[in-house]
Amino acid sequence: MESDELDAVGVLSDPLRRKLYRFVAERGREVGRNEAAEALGIQRTLAAFHLDKLADVGLLETDFRRLGDRTGPGSGRPAKVYRRAGAERLVSLPPRDYRALALMMAEVVDLLGAEEEAERVARRAGERLARVASPADKEGGVAALLAERGYEPYEEGGRIRLRNCPFRMSAERHPLLVCSMNLALCQGLLAGLGVPEGVAELDPRPGECCVSFSKNNES
Repeated sequence: MESDELDAVGVLSDPLRRKLYRFVAERGREVGRNEAAEALGIQRTLAAFHLDKLADVGLLETDFRRLGDRTGPGSGRPAKVYRRAGAERLVSLPPRDYRALALMMAEVVDLLGAEEEAERVARRAGERLARVASPADKEGGVAALLAERGYEPYEEGGRIRLRNCPFRMSAERHPLLVCSMNLALCQGLLAGLGVPEGVAELDPRPGECCVSFSKNNES
């Protein structure tokens, strides 16, 4: 298991592969070889080689789709497409297991009925993160802080949405608790930045974080 994790991280040591991985991840959908090659300004065969390397170690998942509008006879063979894999990759030397601890602590909160206290702690944590953020991140507003924390923010329909949930494993086991704490953390970030409250709200979407923001949160 540790060897698999190290192999995945080792593949990303190549700068071009890192760029390809980020490109696919940031699309939030399936990406074909031609699209990736054109975006990075490289040959299709080179893009295919590196994309397949990323898939071989489980960082990307693959499928086959017809990418054009044509269907039926004469539409050509389905093309190989890539999307970010849902599995997490963590490397710790020496090994640590913070995920197991997080799950146990979430269960304790459930058993004690301490959800409100957990939300208050999460809000204070968000405020603290905003206070200690670098000047560049503060100038970039909440989107920069969210990006620094791994949320992968992007704009859509006048809102800031979050492509990644940093607490995904815990959220799958304890969704009500973790999502409410996540919302409180995000509201704490806004409060720490001096942004009016009420612009972060629960807005779940499959495969993404459960929180989204009104676009005016950076005004």
